Amino acid sequence: MKLFLSVSALAMTASGGSMTAYAADEVQQSAAASASTDTAPGSADIIVTAQNRQQSVQDVPIAISVISGDQLAAAGVTDVASVEKISPSLQITSDTTATRVTVRGVGTLSNGESQDQSIAVNIDGEYINRPTILNAATFDMERVEVLRGPQGTLYGRNSTGGAVNFITRKPGKDFGVNASATYGNYNQVIAQGGVDVPLGDIGAIRVAGIYSDRDGYNKHNNTFLDLPQFTARTGNRSGDDHTWGARATLRLTPTDGLTIDATYEHAEQKIIPASQAYANMNLPGNAPGANCELNGYVEVGPTTPGVQCIPQNTSFLAKINRNTYDAPLTGLGIFNLQSDAIRGRLAYEFGPATLTYTGGYRTTHTDGQLGLGPAYVSKNWGSGVKTHSHELRLNGDAGGIQWQTGIFYFNEKQETDTGLYNPFIGANGSYINYFRRPTTSESWSAFGQVEVPLTETLTAVGGLRYTKDKRHAVFNNYGFRFNSGLVEITAPAASPLNLRYKGDRFNYLVGLNYKPNADTLIYGKMSTGYKAGGFDAVGTFKPETNTAYEGGMKLNFGPGSRHQFNIAGFYYDYKDLQNDVLLDAALGAQTFNSGKATIYGVEAEAVIQLSDNDRFNATFNYLYAKYDEFIASYAVLNPANPNQTSLLIADNPDLAGNRLAQTPKFVIGVGYEHIFDMGSAGTITANAFSRFKSDYFTSFFNYNDSRQTAYTQSDLSLEYKPENGKFGVQAFVRNLENERPLAFASYIAAGPDDIYNFQFGAPRTYGVRVSVNF
Repeated sequence: MKLFLSVSALAMTASGGSMTAYAADEVQQSAAASASTDTAPGSADIIVTAQNRQQSVQDVPIAISVISGDQLAAAGVTDVASVEKISPSLQITSDTTATRVTVRGVGTLSNGESQDQSIAVNIDGEYINRPTILNAATFDMERVEVLRGPQGTLYGRNSTGGAVNFITRKPGKDFGVNASATYGNYNQVIAQGGVDVPLGDIGAIRVAGIYSDRDGYNKHNNTFLDLPQFTARTGNRSGDDHTWGARATLRLTPTDGLTIDATYEHAEQKIIPASQAYANMNLPGNAPGANCELNGYVEVGPTTPGVQCIPQNTSFLAKINRNTYDAPLTGLGIFNLQSDAIRGRLAYEFGPATLTYTGGYRTTHTDGQLGLGPAYVSKNWGSGVKTHSHELRLNGDAGGIQWQTGIFYFNEKQETDTGLYNPFIGANGSYINYFRRPTTSESWSAFGQVEVPLTETLTAVGGLRYTKDKRHAVFNNYGFRFNSGLVEITAPAASPLNLRYKGDRFNYLVGLNYKPNADTLIYGKMSTGYKAGGFDAVGTFKPETNTAYEGGMKLNFGPGSRHQFNIAGFYYDYKDLQNDVLLDAALGAQTFNSGKATIYGVEAEAVIQLSDNDRFNATFNYLYAKYDEFIASYAVLNPANPNQTSLLIADNPDLAGNRLAQTPKFVIGVGYEHIFDMGSAGTITANAFSRFKSDYFTSFFNYNDSRQTAYTQSDLSLEYKPENGKFGVQAFVRNLENERPLAFASYIAAGPDDIYNFQFGAPRTYGVRVSVNF
């Protein structure tokens, strides 16, 4: 029997999860189906549908990590950002309320209205282009799948680096209840659970929910301004969690061959976002000096008159306590999110083929404000995103030839109503900028893929997808508004920008799969992916593209296939990367196509089942990711005139040789699990897992203050279960070292100020979790 534990599943197993999944009885869209696991000691066979049909994950020629719902719950994963800690190839970082996903060095660092993600994120086949939406919807999961490498044929646009699929738990055929409750430090309380109710022979319904509450991770002891126009703050901590959500899922099987799934979901958040630590670079002790000779600044732009400094080698980060630091004078903020979604899937099997429709509608509304150093307010008067996506797919088997074809449509409407405000400029305060930017994006595509057996052991794979993209926006950029007060601006801008973008692209996949026996798969492939182009307030930018070459082996070995070893190597030819630079606060970020980058690496994972009660696992990731061509622009500091902080210098710098953001060269993990069998008294499972990350930068400028040094984080847990397995009690500690890695760092020039902002990951957490399942 095959033994499979993915890289991320290994991490979770070692940090307190149990190897659990659910019986697969249907095919879902794009790796969004149930998983089945044979849970005999030392043996598991996870079934996925990464290629839109049921296969053992060890038979899929894709580097893929799978994390079960039990493992997610045991790790305390309740938002998309916390998935990062259990998937070594996945980097998920947060800039206050913005979430950024990176796989193998490919990701998006922008919040722009016409910027898309480089990683396709789906929940039950519903395409999510703004992952922040998922922060309040990641509960009652059946599993999460992380597909590494371009998925341009089956997933389409914006899967340049891969795809992340969240699969919610579906109703079972019998009545059942599962629930868990967690209490930990920072007064953390998490309660979640669900109920399955059968509806006779025709189907069943599942109702599930979550409540999550926690004090903030960051402490601030300084005095804040008490201005009446600011939203009241609570306490002196930021980065808290107050989230709840509910989901109802109906599954019907009215006739043979027909399966209908329908889901309604509602989620809300009301949080104090993590306040950013900052360094004020205009203070005398932090200044660059007349010629950029102090504090690690470097002069740039030798052909531009005057002196321009960049913080290339400054060391402000080293002086900051990552747990306790000053908040901006404008205090803490508040962020409100409300999201509603309706999703559906209809699959009909007739003869040798299956016709499947998957669709989803979602509306999300956000509002609030955030204090930014040293004395700014980022005000969101009320912004929203409305999306719907639809896929119609036909797939089947013709004499051993696996084939599929389909069409896909996506529509997104965004409304932004935001401004950056300073209360000290003018008697009533002034807006540094203010934006209203309604933006509509559309995409449709047609695709097909076929797998043809050449011999009993060799299969050829080919796929093609054509995609057409359209965008339209009206950018109302109000610029600097002196003495405006903190009020909403509703009148049209004096000169609104009417912006449009159109583009299309073919993606393809060609590969060979060699399977000499049931326990070995060797594969090689060439595939492409792309992220759509768009526009900013200055002009248009091109799509970014990725041509990937990958080979790998998946091997089960040992008595009864109790052990597993997987390895993959890849090389990316990555062109026209979209990178943002803030050069003019009145216009917002500008997007540059950075020319070209080379990315290559090796990923290996091994599981050794030492005995029925002992499991050892190890993962090794090596990643090289550097720019080959990148003519960029600097936001610079002018020491002769600190109020003139944002300049586009004439001789633009070449950043070739810089490392891509969020790309540690090495990620290494080791874990060990031992089950103490106490007979009729039950079992105690001990888990230990540790992961090492080498240094990385959070910005493509590779400034010293955006560099996170190498670190290690370790998780420990003990879980007791009685013989019947109906409930469990787990004690856990996560991030034993209390290492808070740098999640975001950026030099910002706004108004008269030059600021370096920082944000950090979660500290050490510990607690107790009780679960029931019957």
